[in-house]
Amino acid sequence: TGSGFVWDEQGHIVTNFHVIKSGDTARVTLSDHSSYPAKLVGHAPDKDIAVLQIQAKDGGKLRPLPRGTSSDLLVGQIALAIGNPFGLDHTLSVGVVSGLGREIQSLEGRPIFGVIQTDAAINPGNSGGPLIDSRGRLIGINTAIFSPSGASAGIGFAVPVDTVNRIVPELIKHGKITRAGMGINFDPAVSRQAGVEGVLVLGVVEGSPAHDAGIQPT
Repeated sequence: TGSGFVWDEQGHIVTNFHVIKSGDTARVTLSDHSSYPAKLVGHAPDKDIAVLQIQAKDGGKLRPLPRGTSSDLLVGQIALAIGNPFGLDHTLSVGVVSGLGREIQSLEGRPIFGVIQTDAAINPGNSGGPLIDSRGRLIGINTAIFSPSGASAGIGFAVPVDTVNRIVPELIKHGKITRAGMGINFDPAVSRQAGVEGVLVLGVVEGSPAHDAGIQPT
């Protein structure tokens, strides 16, 4: 069991990847206790973000959460966490932004940068739920806690909304994060041995931007 929030009126629900990682099926329960089967639209394990979609019979039930920004956050400002800690649904905890620019490890072992630290109580079940500011705008996704006991010790972390705003539309459109690439193979050691400055192209991937641009391997 985890938490999440409505992204848009098309029924896209955002949560943490680790919330749905081990499941074969998923259900989303809204605030009126109506429950819907959900399909996985896309996921980004290295950012611990996943997008589900439901088909709500009454589209008016889907109220997207207003989104703010995380680039202008200040240490000390109010932060509120909403979720289902230990299965206790519709729980609100209040705290402040305790730190900014933190770094945590994703399930893939890659660092997630710019993470928000908060002392708002975050416990198992809060994962995937929203961290909001005092105006009710999304500023992050609650994703992890630092605790020897596994319960809230006043140090929680949230993926910043600026990252979420960049990743979620790609997951909805492509199902994954699309990364830029040239499509060439190179080895700096070979360039140094050959006394060549710049990049010595050793191979070109067919159909890649480099191939389309007419770049040829050495």
